[in-house]
Amino acid sequence: MPDLDALLQGHRDALTVRRVYGDPIERDGVTVVPAASVFGGTGGGGDREGNGGGGFGIRARPVGVYELRDGEVRWRPAVDVSRIMLGWQLVSALAVLGAWSVARRRAR
Repeated sequence: MPDLDALLQGHRDALTVRRVYGDPIERDGVTVVPAASVFGGTGGGGDREGNGGGGFGIRARPVGVYELRDGEVRWRPAVDVSRIMLGWQLVSALAVLGAWSVARRRAR
């Protein structure tokens, strides 16, 4: 059975601050520090015969950048176009269902 301490250490190593904040990028007097939302989980198990296993997973998504310009820091959030489109699709679907329901009631 894999060593649980080694598995947990691998998980801790994977979830470091380097995964949340990227390397600063400097250009034309402006420095940006990318930031991400990172989370993960660990699991494992075994039986009385010594059979078992474990693993972990990590999910990360960009959330924005810190912009350093002329001694001032500004937060610039990331725009997730896929998430915006999904939201509009849900709103549109609800509007179509609502209009269909109203049209059905008027037809009676």
